[in-house]
Amino acid sequence: MPAILLSTLNARYFHSSLGLRYLLANLGALQADAAIREFIITQRPLDIAEAVLAEQPRIVGFGVYIWNVAETTQIVALLKQVRPDLVIVLGGPEVSHEWEEQSIFRLADYLITGPADLVFAQLCQRVLAGDPPDEKVIAAEYPPLDQLALPYRFYTDEDIAHRLIYVEASRGCPFRCEFCLSALDKTAWPFPLEPFLAEMQQLYDRGVRHFKFVDRTFNLNAKVGVRILDFFLERLDERLFLHFELIPDHLPEVLKERITRFPSGALQFEIGIQTFNPAVQALIDRKQDNCKTEENLTWLRWNTHAHLHADLIVGLPGEDLASFAAGFDRLVALDPHEIQVGILKRLRGAPISRHTAEFDCRYNPHPPYNLLCSKAIDFATMRRLERFARYWDLIGNSGRFRNARPLLLGDDPFGRFMMLSDWLFASTGQTHQFALERLFDLLYRGLIELLGIAEPAAREALILDHRASGARGYPEFRRPSQAQDFTQSVTQRKSAVTANRQARHRINPLRS
Repeated sequence: MPAILLSTLNARYFHSSLGLRYLLANLGALQADAAIREFIITQRPLDIAEAVLAEQPRIVGFGVYIWNVAETTQIVALLKQVRPDLVIVLGGPEVSHEWEEQSIFRLADYLITGPADLVFAQLCQRVLAGDPPDEKVIAAEYPPLDQLALPYRFYTDEDIAHRLIYVEASRGCPFRCEFCLSALDKTAWPFPLEPFLAEMQQLYDRGVRHFKFVDRTFNLNAKVGVRILDFFLERLDERLFLHFELIPDHLPEVLKERITRFPSGALQFEIGIQTFNPAVQALIDRKQDNCKTEENLTWLRWNTHAHLHADLIVGLPGEDLASFAAGFDRLVALDPHEIQVGILKRLRGAPISRHTAEFDCRYNPHPPYNLLCSKAIDFATMRRLERFARYWDLIGNSGRFRNARPLLLGDDPFGRFMMLSDWLFASTGQTHQFALERLFDLLYRGLIELLGIAEPAAREALILDHRASGARGYPEFRRPSQAQDFTQSVTQRKSAVTANRQARHRINPLRS
């Protein structure tokens, strides 16, 4: 039975915790008496508590994040109720700031704030030696990265076969974007490159082909970026897949040249745009050359095979609906493969909180602390935008509607998709659990009734998309026995919608 359990609740089974593996790698002599136990948030807290207690540990360390704090709190309460002597140690971004108000902090024995790679081992040594510290909160300083034992050998064969493998060539971020906890970092620190690449070689030799880099600024140092890309180019095969976060306005020619060498399916870039509004960028201390960003995204889209995932944030201080819509349209015109529309969250400790009073930002008091309303965007509009984001994921980002998407967006992408989003919710009352066939039928109706697309064009585009999707079932608009009735019904509803619009136009004296 291990004396020390390292645990966390992942959002999905295929996720893995890089942080726990760092803790295990740096436990020194205690490593032989420690084990990692990962769970997922859909498991019942009582079942997780039972599994932990069955191993009779003396110390349990939990990684606490925004997505698992509620469930982890329940588990810690159960553990303490059954075994009050069990030493509970907390760490992670969710409890490293504003911990005094959190019930999980009151339940636990110790809290390590900041990077716990080395400090956790020191705490465990004292606890197991019968000399526990008096202070409950232990502030960890950033450790010299060349003193850390790297964690990659603690990915098991099961991890390699079934889970994402996270790696990092650097830590920290030199930028100060206030919505992000990385704004608290002083700079970015690289790991010694050759030892890191030696670890990547070992992972590669064990069969890893998907490497997800968690570096905030992979392309900050072009020489390091080139060396890493060269390493993988030398080992390129049809299964290799690399994920990197890129600074959007910094893409030196030497990096461009390497990127062009990767085939389709090998590279994915996550590119944080967040906002195109210069006044909002200045307000939140985000330094971004918008023209250079557009130039680089255009080059990546049309000169490489990389999959581009771009991020926008709804609700940043000073950005109203019109400003966000303009940014969305601007990004759509650049045609990245995915646009992730996220709602602003007030992460504990993030400097974005300094704008709360001025912009009357009201945040959800419970995780994920999403913005509910502000001076610029009222509650009802925020709810509409949340649904917009969800439907965009289902339709715009899914890759299933490549032929229908241009018809949906037309020359007013935000306006038309917001109209579709409102209509979808009014028609169905739901944002999740759509059967694929039903979603195709809804889009068929929406294109014709709402967006004014001619029926033959809507049908042709959706048939092509449905065929390409590989779906086995048939939506109603494709079923020969029902297609005529279904189309006639859609046309009748379109006529009714048009008549209602004309009637409203006639009786509204403010319309010209």
